[in-house]
Amino acid sequence: MKILFQIVFIIFYSVNLQAQSDDRDYNEELRYQNDAINALKTEISQLRLKIKTAESRERTTSSRISSIDEEISLTAKLIQSLKNEEEKARKKILELKNQILKNENELEALRLRYKQRVVNSYLKGRITDLERVFSSTTWRQAMYRTHYLKIISEIEKKMTKQIEKLLIKISQQKLELEAALRNNLSLVRDKEKQINSYRNMRINREKELNRIRTDKKALANYVEEKQAGVKQLESIIKKVLEDKARFEREQRIRQQQEALKTKSFKALKGQLPWPAQGRIIAKFGKQWNPKLKTTTENPGIDIKGQPGSAIRTVLGGVVTTITYIRGYGTTIIIDHGGGFYTVYSHVTNIQTTVDSQVRNGDVIAYMGDSGSINGSKLHFEIWGKGQKLDPEKWLIKR
Repeated sequence: MKILFQIVFIIFYSVNLQAQSDDRDYNEELRYQNDAINALKTEISQLRLKIKTAESRERTTSSRISSIDEEISLTAKLIQSLKNEEEKARKKILELKNQILKNENELEALRLRYKQRVVNSYLKGRITDLERVFSSTTWRQAMYRTHYLKIISEIEKKMTKQIEKLLIKISQQKLELEAALRNNLSLVRDKEKQINSYRNMRINREKELNRIRTDKKALANYVEEKQAGVKQLESIIKKVLEDKARFEREQRIRQQQEALKTKSFKALKGQLPWPAQGRIIAKFGKQWNPKLKTTTENPGIDIKGQPGSAIRTVLGGVVTTITYIRGYGTTIIIDHGGGFYTVYSHVTNIQTTVDSQVRNGDVIAYMGDSGSINGSKLHFEIWGKGQKLDPEKWLIKR
């Protein structure tokens, strides 16, 4: 039975209840707090705009970094391709050098053979080709020698020209390849400078992106702080509204008591009328439950009566709550001022409304079995200054 007291007490009686005073300006407090909330919300809106701007800059910078990464990748591939071409060109130049050397050796061999022939001719007495022909013993021999000398001379001249021509062609190719290689090396150097420039640019963009993200995070944290401030102010406003409602109820109750010339709740201990006709089946405090075989604590009393019999207020006040609570059924709570409340549970056919003013003895409901496992009954409680009180000590003895 502690549950009823805990649930309803949390809802309707603040632990930090402030002392009410006639000169407290609730409307001014509410205006001040609402102005503060509006100022915070305006600041939050401005901060969110800054966050959106930071997010836009973040996307732009990230996109630029991605573009730089693509340029770095493409340039790196181009450099690698140029280096591959450079390697091929170097191999080709080496092959051409070898061909030039080979042809130069062949040309030199021809020249040496020709030189040797001249030397041999000189050593043999400078016999001319014509003398060799006329010194032949037969006409056939003379013809053969003439033809042979002519062929040898033509072959040597042709080979010499071919080799010289080939040397010129190969040398030209070598020069072209060397020029292409120099251009290739120059292009590689340029591209390496370019890729270094891209990398430096990427480092700067990365620093910029980190700054943007740091600023965005700081703005987000600032927004969270402002939102927490709004929640705190909303909590304060809620508390002020509760205080205002409680103060207004107190005023209404005092006005009612003054009009009816009734005493305050605390002055009526042992004089309050019973809320319903019937007998007590469960007293206040610790009770032994034979069914559950355990001790339970009852924060009020249970009155067994006729189904449909009237439930009446024990004193005038303001109805603060009409609700359904599990285990207690339909429940009505009345504020009697001065921090005193009465609670009526398991009732049916409600005859009042929330925030309505009731007088002593008014019928507010009828006895029922809402939420009860023991048939029709009334569970009745009295709270005073946040404490559970024994109703039998406050009701008229009978």
